[in-house]
Amino acid sequence: MDFELSDDQRALRDAATELLDDRAGSAQVRAVIDAGLPFDVELWKAMVDQGWTGIAVPEAAGGVGLGWVEAAVLAEASGAHVAPAPIVQSMVAVDALRETSWVDGLIAGDVVACVGAAGTPEVVPYAPSAAVAVCRRADELVVVDLREQRPTREPAMDVTREVGWLVPGSLTGAQSLGGDAVVQRFVDRGATAYAAELLGAAQHMLDESAAYAKERVQFDRPIGSFQAVKHRLADMLVDVEGMRSAVYWAAWCIAAEHPDASIAASTAKVWCSDAARRVVGSALQVHGGIGFTWEHDVHLYLKRVQLDALAFGDAATHRTRLAHLLRAKLEAGESVL
Repeated sequence: MDFELSDDQRALRDAATELLDDRAGSAQVRAVIDAGLPFDVELWKAMVDQGWTGIAVPEAAGGVGLGWVEAAVLAEASGAHVAPAPIVQSMVAVDALRETSWVDGLIAGDVVACVGAAGTPEVVPYAPSAAVAVCRRADELVVVDLREQRPTREPAMDVTREVGWLVPGSLTGAQSLGGDAVVQRFVDRGATAYAAELLGAAQHMLDESAAYAKERVQFDRPIGSFQAVKHRLADMLVDVEGMRSAVYWAAWCIAAEHPDASIAASTAKVWCSDAARRVVGSALQVHGGIGFTWEHDVHLYLKRVQLDALAFGDAATHRTRLAHLLRAKLEAGESVL
């Protein structure tokens, strides 16, 4: 069994990285922040032009015809650049709305979507700009036209994205997309997409920390030669590699319609929510004083990770979900390994 990305998937990753290096570098992200923009329109157009919004949609339906492993590749690249564009939310919404009239506008990038899975009031990225919301309400998934009831933009710790309160109970005109099975599919995809974005952020912070440890000199030696720094970087690597395994197992399960897709998705969200916080916290320590400044990018990743860790359920929520899923398997006489 091959656990590596295929040649085509690596080519997609390289193309995504090239686009984001060019259009979502530190200077561009900070320009969006300084201008107070909801997101980078030009970056969004570039993503749409390259087919990101329809990556997992069949060609017959106007998409690229790939799958959720490829979607995870793009979400990871987005997280590595803290990209100020609603691509993760769009990919999750497109999947949920694939049989509705919204899908063409979403794939074309003309419609911005926001997504929420809590079923209770929650802070959701891009809600103030979204034309459509896909969210959980009680035991069903609903789609809501937000154009006449957009949430207000709220101040947020994560300055790379606008956020607003999505309150399912107060939204009018909600249309049901289905019950429990549809909700679980939605949660699986959202949890996996956000886990992939967390992976990208953590990998970038590991790379930046390792590079800084080679360059920063104290007592006439690079700080990377000190045992305490080596151990911290090693722990970061272990966390990131665990995240990578969990994310791509979940993405593969979804793409293959494997019966363990929900277990895999929740496992990925549990591990990535906790591990990304540890990795970014360690990056802050490795960078020392410079890491605490506004001028350095560490804080952008730390804040992005804090919100992504909560989106589509935090680690505690998905541990509870895992417990129910595994208990059901045991009661059915199935193996949990």
